[in-house]
Amino acid sequence: MSGPIHAAIERKLAEALAPEHLEVLNQSSMHSVPKGSETHFKVVIVSPLFDGEPLVARHRRVNALLAEELRGGVHALSIEALTSAQWRARGGAVMSSPPCLGGSKSG
Repeated sequence: MSGPIHAAIERKLAEALAPEHLEVLNQSSMHSVPKGSETHFKVVIVSPLFDGEPLVARHRRVNALLAEELRGGVHALSIEALTSAQWRARGGAVMSSPPCLGGSKSG
């Protein structure tokens, strides 16, 4: 079940970028936060709008769309912003996320 921040991220990216693939993953449970938190997200988005756009520009675009969430409760956002060709070349695989080493889990 997704919460309101998860839903807002998904809606904003879908409306603005017309993705052919979109995954919004709440990874908060991998971190030292209370159960049910919406603080750490991973976005995997494949959009034709990214064709010819450098990776840093794609990330800036996603960050700009989610500026409100990033100013609010979202502490971390991992972004995989891919062109269709890049997505096909990797066989539709999502990169795994590293374990959390911050907070109480680092020592």
